[in-house]
Amino acid sequence: MKEPIRVLFVCLGNICRSPTAHAIFEKKIIDEGLQHKIIVDSAGTGDWHIGRAPDPRACEAAFQHGYDLTQLRARQVKPEDFSEFDYVLAMDKQNLLDLKVMTPPQFVGHLGLFLDYSRSEKKEVPDPYTGGKEGFEEVLDLIEDASNGLFEHLSGQLA
Repeated sequence: MKEPIRVLFVCLGNICRSPTAHAIFEKKIIDEGLQHKIIVDSAGTGDWHIGRAPDPRACEAAFQHGYDLTQLRARQVKPEDFSEFDYVLAMDKQNLLDLKVMTPPQFVGHLGLFLDYSRSEKKEVPDPYTGGKEGFEEVLDLIEDASNGLFEHLSGQLA
């Protein structure tokens, strides 16, 4: 696989789950000194939060675990993402279906669910937007676990 490997995390609005995954995974690759070999970004399938900072509750939960989301801004998935990214990872099945509709026939990367790299029995990262603080904590736990699995997978490709 060519370097750098490029990973795009996708949720609905790009203000809760995907920026959390972005920050967690990016910190992991920086901590491992691989920031020049793995590039990370995040986006949403919806357009209503473009340019906005992540949800303050997501920022607070992430901060409590040592992650910083404050510099991230929401953007929408664009057609070029399918030629720029090797991995396009959706947080849930509905966003995966929406991405499949957008995927051009020439896309040769991996399109799938982020939690496929997790040890959790769950297959989807639940949307915490309408819930309370505990929802954001659950999202963090699921994303940290899947990030470890994805990192292990990508490290094997870089070796």
